[in-house]
Amino acid sequence: MKIKVLGCSGAEYPGRYSPAFLVDREILLDAGTITSVLREKQQIRIRRIYITHAHLDHIRGIPSLADNLVTVRDRRRVSICSIPSVVGTIRKNLFNDAVWPDFTVIPDPDDAILRLVKVREGRPDRNGKYTVTPYRVNHTVPAVGFLVEDEKGRRFFYTGDTGPTPGTWEKIGKRELHCLIIDVSFPDSMEELAIRTGHLTPRLLGVELSKMVLPPARVLITHPKPRFRKVIAGEIRKMKIDGMRLLRDGETISV
Repeated sequence: MKIKVLGCSGAEYPGRYSPAFLVDREILLDAGTITSVLREKQQIRIRRIYITHAHLDHIRGIPSLADNLVTVRDRRRVSICSIPSVVGTIRKNLFNDAVWPDFTVIPDPDDAILRLVKVREGRPDRNGKYTVTPYRVNHTVPAVGFLVEDEKGRRFFYTGDTGPTPGTWEKIGKRELHCLIIDVSFPDSMEELAIRTGHLTPRLLGVELSKMVLPPARVLITHPKPRFRKVIAGEIRKMKIDGMRLLRDGETISV
């Protein structure tokens, strides 16, 4: 699998984009950034978007994508997938004909641009050559991370936003992770704020890794607050864990 990092920032600054990870050009994990970095042909290829939680920086790209797709001659339906509480929040507060037109019925209820799909925690969602399984993580709102596996047995886990979350690793158990994409938003000096807002620091990340039965082959850090990025990077280096580093907007990684 190839993962294009459309955005991996914990806040928006010039050149820093909100979280979105495009898998093999067809599946999107979170949708903070889409239309500002993908060309039209790339946007049209997207078939399924898995949303970790309903905070704005993880869903804000969906309305613009729908607005672009409705004018395409050979338009394609896009499925927006998440746990029921997240789907309900998106339906009620985003596509409600007040904040944005309801693209779940546009241009026609039987042929709408968007389809909202509920997935269940711990239950695999099979989509072609991919299997995507949501697992609950610890954030300030209902949230899940996604275990993504392909037909070749390659596997990675994307947490979205999370604080300390032991139950997640227990459920994943002994499955090998070729890559872990995990939230570290704050430096160690801001641990209290990180825990209160449902995020991790480098030290807290170390505690999470110690809970895992099998260590991931690589640990890639997402969602750092831009103003603390250099400090977080330095603290990560001091941990001296092979294969651990901060992600960069625009890069492509292979799993």
